Amino acid sequence: MTHKPQIKIPATYMRGGTSKGVFFRLKDLPEACQSPGEARDKLLLRVIGSPDPYQKQIDGMGGATSSTSKTVILAEPTQPDHDVDYLFGQVSIDKPFVDWSGNCGNLTAAVGAFAINSGFVAKDRILENGTCTVRIWQANIKKTIVAHVPITNGEVQETGDFELDGVTFPAAEVQVEFMDPADGEGSMFPTGNLVDDLEVPGVGTLKATMINAGIPTIFVNAEDIGYKGTELQDDINSDPKALAMFETIRAHGAVRMGLIQNIEEAANRQHTPKVAFVAKPSDYVSSSGKSIGAGDVDVLVRALSMGKLHHAMMGTAAVAIATASAVPGTLVNLAAGGGDRTHVTFGHPSGTLRVGAEAKEVDGQWTATKAIMSRSARVLMEGWVRVPGDSF
Repeated sequence: MTHKPQIKIPATYMRGGTSKGVFFRLKDLPEACQSPGEARDKLLLRVIGSPDPYQKQIDGMGGATSSTSKTVILAEPTQPDHDVDYLFGQVSIDKPFVDWSGNCGNLTAAVGAFAINSGFVAKDRILENGTCTVRIWQANIKKTIVAHVPITNGEVQETGDFELDGVTFPAAEVQVEFMDPADGEGSMFPTGNLVDDLEVPGVGTLKATMINAGIPTIFVNAEDIGYKGTELQDDINSDPKALAMFETIRAHGAVRMGLIQNIEEAANRQHTPKVAFVAKPSDYVSSSGKSIGAGDVDVLVRALSMGKLHHAMMGTAAVAIATASAVPGTLVNLAAGGGDRTHVTFGHPSGTLRVGAEAKEVDGQWTATKAIMSRSARVLMEGWVRVPGDSF
């Protein structure tokens, strides 16, 4: 039997925020994969090592978690006054599926650096020392994101003393602004309500805030589903019944948000919407052993990604948290103490995160103008990734 040899494709392995992913320039992909479709999906699945029934991704670059099963493709900008187009692919671990329905906010912090290093940003815009502003067109959700990337001696500064809970080592701070983060095609609250009664078979009728800002997210109260909001990954991910419950909530919420027509479609839309639960502040110990006091945070939030409780917080979900907290009356806002606010510090399994947001009500409709957070990013490895030539 004759097998095609491996091919090599220029790629960079990067950490952005609390995620890792394989970054490509569109023009470096094999010709058949430069357009959306089956060939591209098959290539990215093989790069990451999916589908893997063992759920380890041993034969690929993935790390067997939703946070490390990610791919990014950067291309020349299709929009005026932007530096680069950013397309994100969330790769399923155990299924032959790449979800293109949403953004990765964490990896956005790495997009700015990759864009500079890859020549997408004009050299005369890169100061010898200072900050380079990179305007990113997020092609999945058709939104503008602005990354402020530190520059030292004409190059991206990756090392520093900025600490991010969920990331072991400090690095340089990258401020990321999500401009007009709400869905431009409809209401920020797709049902028209700040809080809905969401009927979930086998669970009951839950109070839910369903918001489309950063990423479509369904928020429920922790106490309504038997939790405290202080849970760590093993408390949820080791419980098949709990995971099934959250997936049921997610599917029925997706229908109410108009993202899918029926609950069966949720299986093919794993990346969005997210489901999260909130609670008022209380003391807990993070996954690293760090003590988090009730006075350290405004609200507790736990969120699931690709069917599992996230080890920290997805960047896009952090945008949803910040935006929802800025709107009086949402479950997030109420758990945070209610009232008007322009920022929120929330507790997640790995620690805490402070995020800012601006929201306003116009003619009875809420809209978000901006959400801001600080992340960090660095190159882990660069060169080529290899895949069998018959992978796509």
